[in-house]
Amino acid sequence: KSRTDLQIEKHKSDELLLNILPAETAEELKSKGFASVIHYDKATVMFTDFVNFTRISENLSPSELVNDLNYFFIRFDEIVGKHGIEKIKTIGDSYMCVGGIPHADPGHPEKVVSAALEFHEFVKQTNTEKLKKNKPPWEMRIGIHTGEIIAGVVGMKKFAYDIWGDTVNTASRMESSGEPGKINISERTFSLISNKFVCEHRGKIISKNKDCIDMYFVTGIRTT
Repeated sequence: KSRTDLQIEKHKSDELLLNILPAETAEELKSKGFASVIHYDKATVMFTDFVNFTRISENLSPSELVNDLNYFFIRFDEIVGKHGIEKIKTIGDSYMCVGGIPHADPGHPEKVVSAALEFHEFVKQTNTEKLKKNKPPWEMRIGIHTGEIIAGVVGMKKFAYDIWGDTVNTASRMESSGEPGKINISERTFSLISNKFVCEHRGKIISKNKDCIDMYFVTGIRTT
């Protein structure tokens, strides 16, 4: 019975670890006590952010605010899992995920954009229901960029799997330079997905701490 109890507890701890880290990283951490930093030549990073979150939070109780965020993020987690994308973290009202890691996947730009369209549709449907109940809508911006990154685990306590590099910074700028209800992508991502998605060219947009960047709004999936 004692051995069975230990096995049950080990299974629980392993499941919890796999809920935080990719499987390979979790195994390396358990066997070596640390996880290697890995370089990826190409990955697609997506950031989301709710617009006017401070104003929304002022009109909700703390429990209502957290419940609403949780409602959105649980659905985002489901969509990300469906498309084989790696969730990285949530930061306040922002959600961050990446395609193309921990395993190389040539289809990652399309998968991330497909997930973004599903995010957008879910938020749109939820807002329709909120307006029927005279509740404020949650408008969201989405930004996506493709490029090289490094990924790994930092810290010894409350460690977290994270990604770094200029690609991450540019994806963040895609989000902040976008518009509510829109999916804003870089020229680099556009060049990889334009044959499967309908996009609207915005021109060169000045982005914080960046030169002018060609940006596009994704408006749908190509049917022909």
